[in-house]
Amino acid sequence: MAWRCSGQTNGELVNNLASQNIIYSDQVISAMRSVDRAHFAPHNPYEDSPQYIGYGATISAPHMHGYALEGLRDYLKPGMHVLDIGSGSGYLTACMAAMVGKGGRVVGIDHISELVETSQGALSQHYPEWADCGCIHMVTGDGRDGYPPDAPYDCIHVGAASPERPDKLLAQLKSPGRLFAPVGKYSQQIIVYDKDSSGTVKQNDLMGVVYVPLTNEHKQRKE
Repeated sequence: MAWRCSGQTNGELVNNLASQNIIYSDQVISAMRSVDRAHFAPHNPYEDSPQYIGYGATISAPHMHGYALEGLRDYLKPGMHVLDIGSGSGYLTACMAAMVGKGGRVVGIDHISELVETSQGALSQHYPEWADCGCIHMVTGDGRDGYPPDAPYDCIHVGAASPERPDKLLAQLKSPGRLFAPVGKYSQQIIVYDKDSSGTVKQNDLMGVVYVPLTNEHKQRKE
């Protein structure tokens, strides 16, 4: 189970996630091996639980990142265009960049400027090939509105719970495209929204979760 996936090294953590069948595709396993969580999580990076990164934010547990990457895998192919909302530490944004490659583009957006600066620093220091080529673009902004300047996206990941169906974000998806997000106020579910080639959206409820809510910068800084 997920709580058994902690390791002493990044490689051990990834192996444990794979042994529990949380991650199983070559693409996701390779991406998570290539991005060391210790570059983005200052405390207990290989523990399979959320870790505080400051400013009222956490880096999600590794198993949740694994579920997200597997759930979006078909829309994280080389050359694809991605939006990561609530990018926080920048870890998942980096994993996505490893999957879409230099011909793709991943936009990470967070409303805490200090987190954006820290994530940019980690990317520039440890993964300059992605930072320098422009395949990762980190921006400060309110992710509840998506990021229209780079839309549309093949897929969108949301790292905090939307109280209701995120229609503003669905409007920024390509057709076809996929959105992976926790949704709900009190009872939350990870929901995968699939937009087909005609623009019709269908949803699939994956699992119950507990996420912090999508909120504004002022409220988050007060927490």
